[in-house]
This record gives sequence, structure tokens and C-alpha cells, in this order.
Amino acid sequence: MKRLLIIALILICPALAYPEAPQPVTPPDTRPLPNIHKVLIISVDGLRPDLALRANTPVIHTLLATGSFTFWARTTAESVTLPSHTSMLTGVQPIKHGVQWNADLPGGAAVYPFYPTIFQLAKKAGYTTAMVAGKSKFVSLAVPGSLDWQFVPTEQKIDDPDVTAVAVKIIAEHQPDLLFVHLPNVDGVGHAKGWSSLQQMAAIEQADRCIGEILAALDAAKVREQTMILVTADHGGAGLSHGPEDARSRHIPWIVVGAGIRRGFDLTIYGDLQIDTEDTFATTAAVLGIPIQHKVEGKFIDQIVDKSGQELLVPVK
Repeated sequence: MKRLLIIALILICPALAYPEAPQPVTPPDTRPLPNIHKVLIISVDGLRPDLALRANTPVIHTLLATGSFTFWARTTAESVTLPSHTSMLTGVQPIKHGVQWNADLPGGAAVYPFYPTIFQLAKKAGYTTAMVAGKSKFVSLAVPGSLDWQFVPTEQKIDDPDVTAVAVKIIAEHQPDLLFVHLPNVDGVGHAKGWSSLQQMAAIEQADRCIGEILAALDAAKVREQTMILVTADHGGAGLSHGPEDARSRHIPWIVVGAGIRRGFDLTIYGDLQIDTEDTFATTAAVLGIPIQHKVEGKFIDQIVDKSGQELLVPVK
């Protein structure tokens, strides 16, 4: 009878059977940059690295002084906008993600990548996401259910200040955990007037001011110190165009700034390190602690991390 009573008590309150049972322990934060909780990716369409350095670009130059960078990163071999941006945001090459066209599809149709975008993975991990694009063909990256806030123009493209205004509004009102902003003008002016033309240099300087406005919005929302900022491009160009296997088209800037990231650090010091556009996807996922459960070409660029700890609490301004 006594034994039956003990069994009944255990069934009613199982903890009585194991009074010393350990309690669940919250796992340690294994993210490489524990003070970073948000990521902002800005892609300046058509920004050739040497032109970013030559132009009057004080915002970009400040980012160089406060972050890690290379001007020898590579875009996809195709070196065109939509396939390259899709690789940037999926971590795989165009032959795998399947977006190998570079124009609006008939009737405004959207065909989505075969591989998940960083927005899809971020949403699955519990993050809020947003995309502001300057060209209508970016509808193919707006996979349903992957973006909390999005802006893709219905016309073929709009101007950088218009894109910037939408991005600033989203930051002010929502402070998304992952925000991708696409500035289109440098590419458009390159096609119309030529890469390195006076008009394109002016467009680069305008893009620099737009980046400054977006960063100021982070300051106003008091989220900049917890945000990793990544400024890059989809391709460069020469003459009036850009295309496969032309070094002037394929090289892109890659600049990363944030708490815990090495400051004023040129990543080309590592002679065997090749940074590719797919690494933007993988680095974003690593920094936010987003698991990638499929094979990608992109890799986390862990050389950006200040392992000495000296930069952990240094403001990025």
C-alpha cells in the first residue's frame, strides 16, 4: 500500500522522483560578434572600387577608417545585377540559385531563387527583415513571407534619394533586424554616360551622401552601435557596360563596420583570402547566429573579428 502511494505521488508530481534533477541551462552566445544584433547591407549598384576611392566619398572613407575592408572582392562571373545580387543574398552561384536573367519578367511575374535567401533564413530564426530596392526586377528576391517590410518599385528603376527616403522611414518606424538597401543610380549613369565619367563620379558622390543619411537614421533610432554595416556592390563596369570576366566589372568593394570588428583593417593583408559576393550571405548569417543547413559557396569572413577584444565597445562613428 505504501509503495502504491509513492508511485501515485510520483505520477502526480514527477519532480518528487528526482529532487536533484538539473535545471535547463541557457546555452552561451556563440555568435562571433556578441554586441551585434542587427545587420544593414547596402549595395551600390555598379560601384567600381577604384572610383569609390577617387570620388569625394567622405562617408565611405570614414567606414574604411572604422571597419574592415577590401577593394578586391569578386562578384559572380556574370557580373550583372540580378544574378549577382541573388548570389549575394543566397550564398550560391547563379547556376545553383537559377536566377540567370537580368530583366523584368513578362507581366511583372516573379520567379524566386531555388535556394533560400538570407531573408527567409532570418525570418525562420525569429528576426525581422526588410528590403528596399531601386529596380523593379528585385521582385524576384521578395519571396512571399520572407520580408516584414519591403519596397520594390513598379517602374523599372527609381533614384537613390527615393530609395534612401524609404529606407530611412523603415528604420525610424521599425528598426528591422536585417535590412537590405539597393542604390541603383551609379549603374544607370554608367550605362548612360560611362564608367568613370564626370556624371558617374557625381552619382557616386550622391550615393555616398545617401549612405550617410541611412547611417544617420540608425543613429536617430539608437540602433547603430548594435548594427553591423556592410557596404558592397553587385559589379563594376567599363565604358558603357559591364560583363563576364572583365576585371573592371568583376571587382567590388566589401566594407564591414560594427562593434567588435577590426578598425581600419585592410583584409588584403591575408594573401590567400579571396572574398566573394556569396560571403555577404554567409557572414550575415554567422553574425546573426542563423543556421545554414545546406551547402553554400559563401563563407564567414572571420578575419573581420577583433579577437584581441580592443574594439568590442568602440563606437562605430
